[in-house]
Amino acid sequence: MTVLQLSVRAWFTALALVSAATPGVFAQAAAPADQRAAPETKLPPKATAAEPTQKAPAIEPLAKTPDTPPASGPLPAGAKPLGVDPTRFGGPRTVDGKPDPARFGTKPADPAYGAFQRGLYKTAYNLALVRAENGDPAAQTLVAEILSRGLGMARNEAEAAKWYARASEQGVPEAQFQYGLMLLDGRFVKKDPQGAYALMQAAAEAGNRLAQFNFAQMLVDREGGAKGLEKAVSYYERAAKSGLADAQYAMAQIHANGVGGKARDEKEARRWLVLAARQNFDTAQLDLATWLVDGRGGERNLKEGFGWMRRAAAGGNVAAQNRLAKLYMKGLGVEPDSIAAAAWYILARRAGLTDAEMEDFFDGLTDEELKKALERANRLR
Repeated sequence: MTVLQLSVRAWFTALALVSAATPGVFAQAAAPADQRAAPETKLPPKATAAEPTQKAPAIEPLAKTPDTPPASGPLPAGAKPLGVDPTRFGGPRTVDGKPDPARFGTKPADPAYGAFQRGLYKTAYNLALVRAENGDPAAQTLVAEILSRGLGMARNEAEAAKWYARASEQGVPEAQFQYGLMLLDGRFVKKDPQGAYALMQAAAEAGNRLAQFNFAQMLVDREGGAKGLEKAVSYYERAAKSGLADAQYAMAQIHANGVGGKARDEKEARRWLVLAARQNFDTAQLDLATWLVDGRGGERNLKEGFGWMRRAAAGGNVAAQNRLAKLYMKGLGVEPDSIAAAAWYILARRAGLTDAEMEDFFDGLTDEELKKALERANRLR
């Protein structure tokens, strides 16, 4: 995790803690326990490079060449590092779900791009390389992507960096964004935060939504406090409006707390939470569920709140598992079910979360109830 990520996460976590102080179902015993043991807050969790943001599983290197480019999609429960990441190249998609050729420059690198779309990566590389060596920025970006992801060949990020650098010099936003990440990361090129800042800004201004989100993160880190956030808000907002879930969650926090030059508006904050939650951003699902149960930012809706909480819990969010247990225990949005409550709390407990209220509940169960709860928890894994 980078210093940038830590500082930004800490700032927004502080906002979330302030926001959580609003009285509600989870405001007393549950909230402090959740905050201690839950996975790190994702907003803006990640100056992430993944596209888009949904639930974030841990990133592992690609074990083999996929038949098709990895589909875009979240990020979500653990935060992805700011830097080189094998899933970051999902990029925008066309209406048929295929990679959007626009991200390679002003035109697709055909026929190389056509081969790439069909999963003929070695052919695409060979066709694009000739054009790339002749200065075609779209082909340079395509070559870099194939090398970075190891599609049809061994991954070679150092060689990919050279092609991203050449394409970024010609103004391709995707290349500027990717090379900017490499300059921040410093593993395959010499670390250059200032150069990364300039490239990220250029890509953000050109409309790359991942660059917009990351540049907002950089502004918050560089400026610090309210001043940095005020400069960053416009970039968060542009990325949010383009559909990036991380940015949508950021806007929810900004409106919920009335910061960054925005008035406090819980109705607007809840609207952004809904948009992020629909993209499987589990922290947004957790917050939205809590707001619905508490009637914050709109009408109270226990059943819908339960549904979002269960969705986040099923996706692995530990805090949501604990809060779902409380909903089952209290019969909020669902019929009371002590076995289900204990089962979900067992899952949260296994992940390291402890909650005094749930411990008391747990201690009051019979041996038979505990046995059933354990069996159910094992099936939920």
